[in-house]
Amino acid sequence: QVQLVESGGGLVQAGGSLRLSCAASARTFNSYGLAWFRQAPGKEREFVAAISFRGYSTYYADSVKGRFTISRDNAKNTVYLQMNSLKPEDTAVYYCAAATVPLVTAPSEYDYWGQGTQVTVSS
Repeated sequence: QVQLVESGGGLVQAGGSLRLSCAASARTFNSYGLAWFRQAPGKEREFVAAISFRGYSTYYADSVKGRFTISRDNAKNTVYLQMNSLKPEDTAVYYCAAATVPLVTAPSEYDYWGQGTQVTVSS
């Protein structure tokens, strides 16, 4: 069982930055591929970014490529999402998720989810 707890969300103006963190309880943290998803009101949950077991490989949605950076610290059991140049359309609840396979983008591939953290970008 893996428990994931996100933090770092908040209200920011367009063009600003936020860093999300997700702390995991797993004893074998580096056995999980990790990802961030987001869900805006009235929309389906969408993939944002994923990172491989040891962090050597990453993959991004086109909508965030060049603005967001996913990273992980296996010594701290934590995955991060650095979000720069934020836009109002980035407003959503952001979730971290863990899977036994790396760099997958479908929500159904992920076995564990955090409770989410709200990110609101004002124009």
